[in-house]
Amino acid sequence: MITESPLLDPDVLSQKRRLVLVTGASGAGRSSALDVLEDAGFEAIDNLPLGLLPALLDKSGDDRPIALGIDARTRDFSTDGFLELLTQFGARPTLGVELLYLDCAPDVLLRRFSETRRRHPLAEGSSPAAGIEREQALLRPIRLRADVLIDTSNLNIHELRAEVEQWFAPEGQRHLSVSVQSFSYKRGLPRSVDMVFDCRFLRNPHWDPTLRDANGTDPRVAAYVGDDPRFTAFADQVLALSQLLLPAFREEGKSNISIAFGCTGGQHRSVTLAEQHALRLAQDGWQVSIRHRELDRQHEGRDTQ
Repeated sequence: MITESPLLDPDVLSQKRRLVLVTGASGAGRSSALDVLEDAGFEAIDNLPLGLLPALLDKSGDDRPIALGIDARTRDFSTDGFLELLTQFGARPTLGVELLYLDCAPDVLLRRFSETRRRHPLAEGSSPAAGIEREQALLRPIRLRADVLIDTSNLNIHELRAEVEQWFAPEGQRHLSVSVQSFSYKRGLPRSVDMVFDCRFLRNPHWDPTLRDANGTDPRVAAYVGDDPRFTAFADQVLALSQLLLPAFREEGKSNISIAFGCTGGQHRSVTLAEQHALRLAQDGWQVSIRHRELDRQHEGRDTQ
């Protein structure tokens, strides 16, 4: 179940710095919602003491939207104190304040705490059910002030992400950052890569004395590698695979994908492929960063000498 306050006006909010206060029942998905907001470009801060929040917002020079996670575990939390801050922030002409409340049925919360074997923060030595009941009574006045209320009882993590993005991601878009890198198999696979492509079957500029000391960012090296009759088909197939998978990863809720090209030394073939692939993805509209692991190592070595 999702409800929206009639006071929520996107046209007014767009003229102010956006501030989303994220709260709700423990176990209802508050941390997951904050992760979604962070992926959408918000500065996300969790469980900062209430007394420090005004000073945080008084800092100038940063117009990024901000998401603040607050719950009953927050230091100096009280219902009255939270509502007072909400009123104070709402009165600031430079802030567009929204309250996102994550709710969940008590029996579902109880099952979640049982499955994770976590102690409810308000149980105070009693049963999780007693902690859930105590917390819901404490938060009831805050729940009534929610601009957006999402009941997560029947939502999985991907459905929750979609609901939060619907309300708070710019133009409802899901964002996916793509990292493209080159590496040497001699030094092993890079950590935490999602897709790896082996370029060692392509002709190797290392055996050309005029190209040995150059690298794949050099047009001469790129032309040499590109003259391999298998190069174009390989590059096109990798691009087609990326064009198929990246939208699917984005819909699945991933925020970052890493694509790596490897060759023997990480200097020629893999660099050429990574450069071309990153350019073609950027031309398709993807947000792309590029890194050449072995070239970066060489550069760092020169800087320390």
